[in-house]
Amino acid sequence: MSNYTKTLTIAAAAAAALTAHTNTAAAQEQEKCFGVSLAGENDCAAGPGTTCAGTSSVDYQGNAWTLVPAGTCMDIELPAMADGTARAGSLEALDRDIPA
Repeated sequence: MSNYTKTLTIAAAAAAALTAHTNTAAAQEQEKCFGVSLAGENDCAAGPGTTCAGTSSVDYQGNAWTLVPAGTCMDIELPAMADGTARAGSLEALDRDIPA
């Protein structure tokens, strides 16, 4: 094996190790954000009437959550409700926009 091949192999192994570490760190920096997902785009366990990922039936359903980068949940811009009341994401389940 040539020095070039050895160097290339070591560099590839190092890059793979760094990528694995980055992905793990990124996964730990996520939080559940309730009331921000569109219908059918929630992550798992959206509350009564749903079973798992993709089962919310209403946009911005209050008991449906999506993983977002930590610290960004409350900053997600959402359209106002039909009566003009402002919507915001929450770290806890909400009672708004629950399907009948």
